Amino acid sequence: MSIEKLQPADKGAVAVFMPYYQGAKRNFLPLAISLYQQGSLEGYRRIEGGENIPFVATWFVSKLPSEITRCRLQFDSNADLSYEVTMSNSEFINYLIEVIMNFKRARLTDFTQSFYRKLLRIDE
Repeated sequence: MSIEKLQPADKGAVAVFMPYYQGAKRNFLPLAISLYQQGSLEGYRRIEGGENIPFVATWFVSKLPSEITRCRLQFDSNADLSYEVTMSNSEFINYLIEVIMNFKRARLTDFTQSFYRKLLRIDE
């Protein structure tokens, strides 16, 4: 499902995660939880000066902000270009909020630079 067609998650699911977010991010939380509950996302990694690379992201869905989720990204339908990262659900949903915010601005479904830094363990 496209980000444009997302319906906000129910108030109960949103209330559990609300304490983890501040400011404008709270406005996008119902859509981010709805996206999270789907367990997958298709998009394109933007490459400056080159062609965007398609990806599929999948993750395990649970209901608690503190539980750990494993997100797997596969680029260009190539198993050799698969990466995994684990983090708390609240942190992952924060990245999904940023995906939605970026989509609203640029009309491109992609994760932020900070997500890719975490995925590739650049800051470790």
